[in-house]
Amino acid sequence: MSIKTNILVFLSFLFLTIGTTSQNISGYKIEGEDLIFVFDVNDYPNIKNNGDTIDYVCVSGEFNNWAKNQWKMTKVNDSIYELKKELSFFTSDFDWEFKFIVNGKHWAEPSEDFENIVDATDYKGHRYMTYNLKLYSAFATEYGNVTFKLKGYKDAKSVILSGTFNRWDESGFVMEPTDDGWEVTLQLRPDIYQYKFIVDKHLWIEDPQNPSKVVNEFGGYNSIIDVQKIVEFRLCDYLDAETVILSGDFNDWSEEDHKMTKIDGCWVYNKKLSGGKYQYKFIVDGNWITDPENTVKEYDDKGNINSVCMVKK
Repeated sequence: MSIKTNILVFLSFLFLTIGTTSQNISGYKIEGEDLIFVFDVNDYPNIKNNGDTIDYVCVSGEFNNWAKNQWKMTKVNDSIYELKKELSFFTSDFDWEFKFIVNGKHWAEPSEDFENIVDATDYKGHRYMTYNLKLYSAFATEYGNVTFKLKGYKDAKSVILSGTFNRWDESGFVMEPTDDGWEVTLQLRPDIYQYKFIVDKHLWIEDPQNPSKVVNEFGGYNSIIDVQKIVEFRLCDYLDAETVILSGDFNDWSEEDHKMTKIDGCWVYNKKLSGGKYQYKFIVDGNWITDPENTVKEYDDKGNINSVCMVKK
């Protein structure tokens, strides 16, 4: 079995297209599956004007125990330094502080004008400022896989997208005005999410274009979106078989629904799945077998041994 990297979005009766909204906050940016820390010396007068030569710049924060020399950045030009980290390195939900440190001793002091700054005081009463690296299981980016759209409300001053993907944050995902309403594009991991739109900071509404919804704790409704990932199931050999069926708990262990196709010497079936764990088997000419290429197996409640597919949330 192999898992493709492309992610499809399934929403009952609704198709959401990919848009161009991006997240590029001071100190870092998101590109695809990467988080890129960005240091621009022009943003830090205390570094630019101290007269010292910049030998190297590092990222230091709660995620690396404020290490001074571990996360060294790459020099892009005379002013810009960058460090790329895979988002998978971080937990799915995190809210961490960080700063840049030059030559292992000079802490770069960000401007108070930056929107993602935390103003704090240490245990000795000294005031300091850090960046707030605040990401959840979703983030806004032009490389995102889901675009949320709200039609109408052209007279509104602001519209915010809020949901379980960002712990119902009321400020994080600012929607942009379009010709017929508002929209924002997010990168979402496979899972089922609830969401609403916040119009002009006070009016919370469900998605009028999405019939999938659930009652919330306030007696109203939250809209539902099921983000799914294409998983390719593959069984090689058995080329003399007449039929091979993919069966699992994702199709109620059907013996006929998911008929596999012979492609390049293997039997293949692509299945859209939400995030989570699934058990499955192949049925080769009526004989049930586990996936010979997948070492992850477990017993079901009837004592049968099944292969296991994990779709990362």
